[in-house]
Amino acid sequence: MPAHAIAAVVYTPADNIEALLAQAARELAARGVKLGGVLQHDIAGVIDDPCAMELENLETGESIPLSQELGRGSVACRVDPDALARGSVAVRGAIARGVGLVIINKFGAQEVSGAGLRDEMAETVLAGVPLLTAVGERFLDEWGAFTGGDSVLLPPTLEAILQWWSALQAQA
Repeated sequence: MPAHAIAAVVYTPADNIEALLAQAARELAARGVKLGGVLQHDIAGVIDDPCAMELENLETGESIPLSQELGRGSVACRVDPDALARGSVAVRGAIARGVGLVIINKFGAQEVSGAGLRDEMAETVLAGVPLLTAVGERFLDEWGAFTGGDSVLLPPTLEAILQWWSALQAQA
């Protein structure tokens, strides 16, 4: 059975998916894989903001602040649209420069609603570049509809990610 070029790590709120994807990115880069894409990092403890996040451009290492300050008492989404636009540019540029694998942090609420980095995920696949992402259990139906079922679902382990990549490379 051929390996799918689209893989999603299925996770629950108890899983530290950001750390797992960062570990996978480091391991794959150490193996010589030319990476593109963006990973989210929670940085609440670093800057004393309980909701602070940033995106890491995997191709350049650049950090992109993802949270915006909306003032005291705000209950609106704190994701900075400019940061998402910069993440989009990073992914699209990486595809254009011929990376071997794009990793996008997750297919989450933003992507389910048609926003976030949903279009960049589709563009990655249409360009023929393998895609690795994560999807929360609660969004599995939406992920299936988005991919038409043409993806592999992985457990949240480094071993599963590396095995998927090895199988994909073996058939290349």
